[in-house]
Amino acid sequence: MTSSPHLVRDVMTRIVVSVTPLAEFKEIVAVLKQWRVGAVPVIEGEGAGRVIGVVSEADLLPREEFRDHDPGVVEQMRRRGDALKAGSPLAKDLMTAPAVTIRPDATLAQAARLMAEQRHRRLPVVDSAGTLKGILSRADLLKVFLRPDRELADEIRREVVGRLFPLAQHRVRVDVRHGVVTLSGGVLDASLIPVAARLARTVEGVVDVNCALTTSAAQTAGA
Repeated sequence: MTSSPHLVRDVMTRIVVSVTPLAEFKEIVAVLKQWRVGAVPVIEGEGAGRVIGVVSEADLLPREEFRDHDPGVVEQMRRRGDALKAGSPLAKDLMTAPAVTIRPDATLAQAARLMAEQRHRRLPVVDSAGTLKGILSRADLLKVFLRPDRELADEIRREVVGRLFPLAQHRVRVDVRHGVVTLSGGVLDASLIPVAARLARTVEGVVDVNCALTTSAAQTAGA
């Protein structure tokens, strides 16, 4: 009903650092340090290409973990697949694949759920062909909470109050302070009060909703 939710494309970071499958260990470490990120997508070809994996700090740690092991022991573990990442200097062997990605037209709720389920802090944003379009971080998801209170109030008046109570919207007050919405005033249909509160909560950037809407026989009679 409302113009929310915002989509991934609205908040994603469009300038993205990435590496190729043949990027070497030290190059990856340098990229992570320079850009102050914990992971980078691995793409085929130069520039924006198809995402085939993600290499993260966690993927690089096995090299340090197995650094002091006897070479013969490492080789045995590598054959079992336990220390492949410790024995390879290239992104194609270090990366986690396939990459967990999100589409630009996904909702922020879908992205947040995917991040929580996969325990990822960042998701590559790809189109239908798997081409890298951006990156979505937890910080990006929080951008919606920077929306001005006035903007939130205007959307709720227009998309919630205006649609649920078209004949009584002049009696409904919408106040927003620091993202917390207060709905007050009198309406004719009591069954729509919880609906109004629920819809106000779905507006991106709303922190909480205090619903003080009421209905009375006098208001109904006056209508």
